[in-house]
Amino acid sequence: MKPWIKKTLMGIFGASIAVGGLTACSSNHHHRGPMSAEKMAEVRGKVVERVSSKLDLNDAQKTKLNVLADKMEAQRTAFIGKTADPRAEMQAIVAGEKFDRARAQTLLEEKTRAVQAHSPEVVSAMADFYDSLNPEQQHKVRELMQRRKGWMARG
Repeated sequence: MKPWIKKTLMGIFGASIAVGGLTACSSNHHHRGPMSAEKMAEVRGKVVERVSSKLDLNDAQKTKLNVLADKMEAQRTAFIGKTADPRAEMQAIVAGEKFDRARAQTLLEEKTRAVQAHSPEVVSAMADFYDSLNPEQQHKVRELMQRRKGWMARG
């Protein structure tokens, strides 16, 4: 694989993980905690539609984009895990007079395993999607990623 393709895929992968993480932990004035399944489906639909529109995707490309979204959502779900309240877990780590290093390390290892377990599927789906794009669409992805605001910014 050519170095620029690797860099592009890793950039997309890193950005998707960051966006997924921020989305999972985001809150507004009326909402606390992880997004509900309905809200995640709504956000996912908007993102898929926005990417489809910006890149002028055909049906086969939209299918691959939806597969990528499915894989990313599965990774997000695995990353969040069974913890009902991630903030409570973090509060428990710092609740005592001393930082609970063992509990923090266990939490970190659990999250790392979840990311590692699902990353090959996400990378494969991302590669399948990117490889399905024509050269003009690939150029547009690279161009949008170069923008300071990021490729999902409005405008």
